[in-house]
Amino acid sequence: MTHNILVIDDDTRLRTLLGRFLGEHGFTVELAKDTAEAKSLMQAIKFDLLIVDVMMPNETGVEFTIALRQTSKIPIIMLTARGDFDDRIKGLEAGADDYLPKPFEPKELLLRVNNILKRITSQPKETICTFGNFSFNLQDLRLKKGEEFIHITDSEAKILSILCKEKGNAVPRETLSALCGGIDERSIDVQITRLRRKIEINPKQPHYLQTVRNRGYVIYG
Repeated sequence: MTHNILVIDDDTRLRTLLGRFLGEHGFTVELAKDTAEAKSLMQAIKFDLLIVDVMMPNETGVEFTIALRQTSKIPIIMLTARGDFDDRIKGLEAGADDYLPKPFEPKELLLRVNNILKRITSQPKETICTFGNFSFNLQDLRLKKGEEFIHITDSEAKILSILCKEKGNAVPRETLSALCGGIDERSIDVQITRLRRKIEINPKQPHYLQTVRNRGYVIYG
């Protein structure tokens, strides 16, 4: 199966290089110089994953992601300037599934792309994890409150999947980091905060997704 990828970056050289590199590894790739061009392409083509630069004219990658997340769960890898930690956090909070600081090795981007696409197409043996009136389907990685679907990003789904498989047992932050492709532990904390906002009545005093001091995070039913 060939996956369609859209690269959105105002850097012509990088955009072209990424298009060529991903194309050489079996992907069908479209290129957009800004979000306006990206939106036009997305009306005509169904993409499996987006690679989005943060700093672009008119509309930033973060603004674009926030708007897109209102209607779409499409995976997004955000490209950020190296050392610009705030941009990475803002990207994850906006709904990006992963980020990669520039400059980067194309092979690392390829690994992250493949990891996300593999998680989407994988079919775990486990089925449903329940906590309170929430249910998380470990097969299609979808969260429901009663009969209402709750939007979660691919990264949030990965963390929830790991915690559900260890329900009742604390999972260390470093373990979550390793199983989520090596994202830093601060980013794990951000994802946990986002999940709590979606499943807890009071995110500051969580009932289901709790922190166990010196041990990690745990899901209770």
